[in-house]
Amino acid sequence: QSIGCDDYLGSDKVIDKCGICGGDNTACKVVSGVFKHTLTNLGYHKIVEIPEGATKINITEMSKSNNYLALRSRSGRSIINGNWAIDRPGRYEGGGTMFTYKRPNEISSTAGESFLADGPTNEVLDVYMIHQQPNPGIHYEYIIPGDNVISPQLLAHRRPGEPLNGQLGMPESSNQEDEDLHRETDTLTGQSAGTFPVIQPGRFSSHQPENQVPAVQPPRQNREHNWKQTGKTECTTTCGKGSQYPVFHCVNRITHEEVSESYCDSSTKPIPEEEACNLFPCPAFWDIGEWSECSKTCGLGMQHRQILCRQMYANRTLTVQQYRCHHLEKPETTSTCQLKICSEWQIRTEWTSCSVPCGVGQRTRDVKCVSNLGDIVDDEECNMKLRPNDIENCDMGPCAKSWFLTEWSDRCSAECGDGVRTRSVVCMTNHVSSLPLEGCGNNRPSETTPCNNGPCAGKVEWFAGAWTQCSTECGSGTQQREVICIRKTEGNFDVLNPYECSYLEKPPSQQSCYLKPCGSKWFHTEWSTCSKSCEGGFRVREVRCLSDDMIASTQCDPQLKPEEKEPCNTQDCIPEIDENCKDKYYNCNVVVQARLCVYTYYKTACCASCTRVANRQSGFLGRR
Repeated sequence: QSIGCDDYLGSDKVIDKCGICGGDNTACKVVSGVFKHTLTNLGYHKIVEIPEGATKINITEMSKSNNYLALRSRSGRSIINGNWAIDRPGRYEGGGTMFTYKRPNEISSTAGESFLADGPTNEVLDVYMIHQQPNPGIHYEYIIPGDNVISPQLLAHRRPGEPLNGQLGMPESSNQEDEDLHRETDTLTGQSAGTFPVIQPGRFSSHQPENQVPAVQPPRQNREHNWKQTGKTECTTTCGKGSQYPVFHCVNRITHEEVSESYCDSSTKPIPEEEACNLFPCPAFWDIGEWSECSKTCGLGMQHRQILCRQMYANRTLTVQQYRCHHLEKPETTSTCQLKICSEWQIRTEWTSCSVPCGVGQRTRDVKCVSNLGDIVDDEECNMKLRPNDIENCDMGPCAKSWFLTEWSDRCSAECGDGVRTRSVVCMTNHVSSLPLEGCGNNRPSETTPCNNGPCAGKVEWFAGAWTQCSTECGSGTQQREVICIRKTEGNFDVLNPYECSYLEKPPSQQSCYLKPCGSKWFHTEWSTCSKSCEGGFRVREVRCLSDDMIASTQCDPQLKPEEKEPCNTQDCIPEIDENCKDKYYNCNVVVQARLCVYTYYKTACCASCTRVANRQSGFLGRR
């Protein structure tokens, strides 16, 4: 037969939800409700207060959200999710009881967070919500004791088999030893006055009330069997301070052989007391928080999460210095994310025809920003750095041809006497402007020009001077040197006629040279005709950067680029004076006032006056 909670064989009494053996659930009160307030400010908001002595605590979010539940004691100590740090789901001690914090898998479940605890609590606790999005509703429920609650102290001193709820008289007082024992039991279990410990058979004090006659026990030395500690239970944890209890068995007093417990007096069996074990702390570990929202609503963004070094001790998870986790690889705190595909650029039309019939012009096309639904949206919704060009240059072929020239070399081919300076000349297509430029034709510009660095100064022999510098700074060129026939004299040389040395082999006076590849150089055409003969016009030329093989290049120094346009004929316009144009009459001013200059006779008779007026009128109209 089974034993009821009152320790009677065959009893069917059980402990009700109020913790009362054989109770009818009327000795306590169920408090429940739903927190549905609309919140506007982000952060911590108080939901409900859990009083001291509460049991069967259940705080549950009614559906999944980005909000978090938090728990704090009235003294201000954070228990779960305090100080803006989100804890991992698990078990956390607080208020004299153990809370189970659950956070369902956010992909496979739609259930919200929850706090569960059996209780009872030994202090007032406050439940908060960390508000980040609309509140889905928080359901709370707990049980508090009623007026007819049995004192835990009476339960602690009740013998096995004694009825509850006043069925038998309870002791009115106890000796000092029992009070000390009860105080120690409260310390170990974390319970205080007003709590409801679950009644467990065989776990009560052996104290007897004064009005009960104890059973006559044989003297200890005459007993054949007694209780002996044979070991301890397994520690509840492998590290971080767990608990274990001594194990007592009934043994033969002489042989110490274990026998059935029926040979020993059950009333003398020691009560196992909790002992601490495995006090060394558990290894530290990385506590990984949840990912934040993606930094971008579309396309590639970033998300972050909190990584804390934590350590378990005494059923509590504590945040410790990060060096304690250096034996572990630290998880990433940032990651890329993409919620959806961003809008993209689409080319809606082909290129238009070039804006010019020849030379270099421009062409255009239609480029739009289109959402992933196919709608045309503002350009700002697409990545401006990836926008295709909607305008570009186009080359419609040559409009004319011109000679392109480099600047004259800086060095003369001879260090003294006559030499030459060189330049490069090439005929190429000209794309500059509509100003008329002549074609290349047969009038090729000269590639050399004479130069002279001053007069030179030479036994009968050929005397060869030093080679001049190469005629070009780069590419193929020539070097010159002076070769003269001389006769050495004391302290001097006499220059002789070359035939005096004709029997000797004459050294060469010229050789080819190559310093380095030219690379790219600026070439330009001749200047065009000035656009105006006076009062400031302009003339143009085309400038191109060409490589050694005369192919267009971009390697020229932009700071050395020759000018492509310059002003010209900036002098004032002076009318030509015709010495035969004179006034034949003194009163030609009257002819002008009467506007008779339109007639040939008066225009000739008063030529100077009429011409002067005509020039003033043409200048006035030009300014307009």
